[in-house]
Amino acid sequence: MVLKIFFPQCCNRAESGLLVGRWISGHDSAVVLAVIHYPFIPGQVKQYIQQMQAQSGVELTVLGSWSLPKEGQESMESFLRDLSTIFPQQRWLQVSRQMGKMGFICEVVNRNQNGQETQQEAKKQNDEEEEKVIFVHYEQRKVMLSQLHPTESGDPDLNTEPPSELKQVFQTVARSQPLFFLDRYDDGPLKSTHWQSEGREASIIVELLKQASVPLCVLISWLLALWTWLCSIRIFSLYPLRFLSSKLSTCVQISYRTEHMRTLSSPKPAIEHKQFMRKGNILVSFLVDVGLGVLLMSWLYRDDHIATLANMLMPAADHVAKELEELLQWLMGAPAGLKMNRALDQVLGRFFLYHIHLWISYIHLMSPFIEGILWYGGLSACLGLTFALSLLSDMVALLTFHIYCFYVYGARLYCLKIYGLSSLWRLFRGKKWNVLRQRVDSCSYDVDQLFIGTLLFTILLFLLPTTALYYLVFTLLRLVVVLFQGVLHLSVDFINSFPLFAMGLRLFRPYRLAEGVKFQVLCEEPGTALHLLMEINPLKCSTVVQLYRTPTYSCYPRDSWAALVKKLFVGELIYPWRHKSTKVD
Repeated sequence: MVLKIFFPQCCNRAESGLLVGRWISGHDSAVVLAVIHYPFIPGQVKQYIQQMQAQSGVELTVLGSWSLPKEGQESMESFLRDLSTIFPQQRWLQVSRQMGKMGFICEVVNRNQNGQETQQEAKKQNDEEEEKVIFVHYEQRKVMLSQLHPTESGDPDLNTEPPSELKQVFQTVARSQPLFFLDRYDDGPLKSTHWQSEGREASIIVELLKQASVPLCVLISWLLALWTWLCSIRIFSLYPLRFLSSKLSTCVQISYRTEHMRTLSSPKPAIEHKQFMRKGNILVSFLVDVGLGVLLMSWLYRDDHIATLANMLMPAADHVAKELEELLQWLMGAPAGLKMNRALDQVLGRFFLYHIHLWISYIHLMSPFIEGILWYGGLSACLGLTFALSLLSDMVALLTFHIYCFYVYGARLYCLKIYGLSSLWRLFRGKKWNVLRQRVDSCSYDVDQLFIGTLLFTILLFLLPTTALYYLVFTLLRLVVVLFQGVLHLSVDFINSFPLFAMGLRLFRPYRLAEGVKFQVLCEEPGTALHLLMEINPLKCSTVVQLYRTPTYSCYPRDSWAALVKKLFVGELIYPWRHKSTKVD
């Protein structure tokens, strides 16, 4: 048999005393949590352990004795051996360390049913069955603060009940925090050694921050309640306002951040590890977002950059309008030597030229207010860079509304012709689309229907190249706008959803996100037990992003870029929020 003892590294040089910990149920192993120093009163030790059990919920017990010989303490080992009668256990561990040696010697005192005791010294018995002892040294602070995740291989021991031995070790150390509050500087009858024995000066700052966060959370909750009440006014629930608020990126980002602030200001503490990580990711992403927004705002209002941008907007709009006019003039001629239908070409060209003149007139009409709009719009950066990017996306959508109209007109006209040609082609084959059954059925047509269908099919077929050319050109223009807005939305999604807090823990404190452990031989001296060092394997960065990525929104359908381009060219992405078009037959 092999007895595994998980021993904290901070107790390697602790003074002689009692080993306090827990026996792992269902496994032949024990977890040492602290060493209570001599001198002590056994009754006070029992009372203290009962008190810690009530606070932590862990079945704590006295595992045995720890002996580190010093000058003037020659009789300490015999005294600690006699304590096994005061603290009756089925097994009593007598762990001692000799000066000049790194390894420990462990004697196990077993009690049989008659109450008799037998001592076994590990690795020294040859006549009877030998019980080997393995010491697994671990860093108590890292194990307590870490969260053990299931391995990628899908170890069933980490997901089934009862939990595995390793998971019980991590849970025991994590739930035994009340035991670690007693250190050598406390005025009390008991002194102990554990990872916090050198003092807790830093915890004073943590407690002050906790106390200061309570009124701040109350203030934020009150402001959020006021904001929610304002948003719930009936005038904002009318169809036009509700429709616009659901389509504008700025309004969606405001609602998204409102949910974030409501989560952060919740008085309920995070019970599960994922809830704690989600709050941490939201808080860090919000701080980073505001910091980047303040940097952007400081750049905008320094050296009068807003006036420069406003002065550059009008020449840029005139240049775009000029380029579009030249493009339409090229399409109204013989583009690339193609033979176009002159009548339809002239009608479409003049129709789109009229829209360009309307758009440029609208821009010149708004030119006196552009600098003011940019000045007040730049103030939104104080709320975060995501607000500024969302506002920029909305402004781009408004400034390129004429390109959107061109695409809609061309897509509708092109789709109607394609659907008409497909229906007439089925007419020639004696087929018809059954709307109720959503399938193609056979149908008989008379001569008049076939004659009219032939005329319409010929007209649509000869007009299709002209329509397709306009549709292709305006689709490419629309694609440029959609790609630019897609980059803005991807940037907003990245800031909102990327787990910055989890990645910071992975880089600077990788033990907080543990995927498993690895062991290496620490000491193997003759006459002592085998000593292993337990090290924590952190999660991979890709796994951290996948586990703790914050759910976010997107104004566009969540498709790949290839699917987005495909929908543009088949005329399905007429509106950014629509996933498919209506089939007409």
